[in-house]
Amino acid sequence: MRVFVTGGSGQTGPTVVTELIEAGHTVIGLARSDASATRLEALGATSHRGSLDDLDSLRGGAEAADGVLHMAYGGDYADPDALARRDRGAIEALGQGLGGSGKPLVITSGTLVMRSGRVSTEEEAPDPDSVVAVRVAGERACLSFADQGVRASVVRLAPTVHGPGDHGFIPALIAAARRAGVSAYIGDGANRWPAVHRSDAASLFRLALEKAPAGSVLHAVGESAVTIKSIAGQIARILGVPSVSLTLEQAAEHLGNPFLARFFSLDVPVSSEHTQALLNWAPKHRTLLEDLETGDYFTPQASARAEEIWSPHHETHAHSQS
Repeated sequence: MRVFVTGGSGQTGPTVVTELIEAGHTVIGLARSDASATRLEALGATSHRGSLDDLDSLRGGAEAADGVLHMAYGGDYADPDALARRDRGAIEALGQGLGGSGKPLVITSGTLVMRSGRVSTEEEAPDPDSVVAVRVAGERACLSFADQGVRASVVRLAPTVHGPGDHGFIPALIAAARRAGVSAYIGDGANRWPAVHRSDAASLFRLALEKAPAGSVLHAVGESAVTIKSIAGQIARILGVPSVSLTLEQAAEHLGNPFLARFFSLDVPVSSEHTQALLNWAPKHRTLLEDLETGDYFTPQASARAEEIWSPHHETHAHSQS
């Protein structure tokens, strides 16, 4: 299959591109810079110049492909409406390029769109008031193409996609613990997050492209409910610092970012049982706590990268974990 990929040079993207190529697919990756093009070509992909705002380029890339995988996401998180419009516009352009072809369109969302306080399944509707409700418009845009001759599906990534070089949420917790001398959780820390290893997520993206039925919603989740307190405790043990409970307001100061504090207060466990049964997908790589024990999360470089990424004024691109 000739697959047009957006976000292939981001954090999760290179693992997905490698997974596709090793399975015998040809990958054409959207590149908005020379650096992105070079990274894609080093992986064995071909680059296609353009951006999420260049709708003609997106449409053309889709028309020339046998399938599309859309992972790129970014912009100014201070303007959620603009984020949603940008993502929806890109998805619509990609879907139009595939219209009536029966070819697959797989887009990325996040499990944090689900309702809090209970375990949610793939069959349930997203919460329009969720912390990442900006993703819902993209999901709807994608799934609308299932009625237009496109094998459209949505992959919701766990908020923690862990593995080497992770610069997502967990490194921000580690950087704050190293800076403050305490590893923090909010309240009693019993709130739960899903997690998935990057390699397991990559295999799910490939399976979705190859055989997900039109209209499928899939959960890229290897662990349904990891407590924030257990994560903070693991960080505390490895760094040799105390683990402490903070209020939401204290956590915002501790992390240096109110946005992060709000995320770490969420209780949004989800199931992936339907996804696993539908596509015969079986997560098999390390758990999040195992990765904290054996991975590269505690290097100075990891903390420095997290400090840069999660500065309140940083504009994040192609960060598909939310």
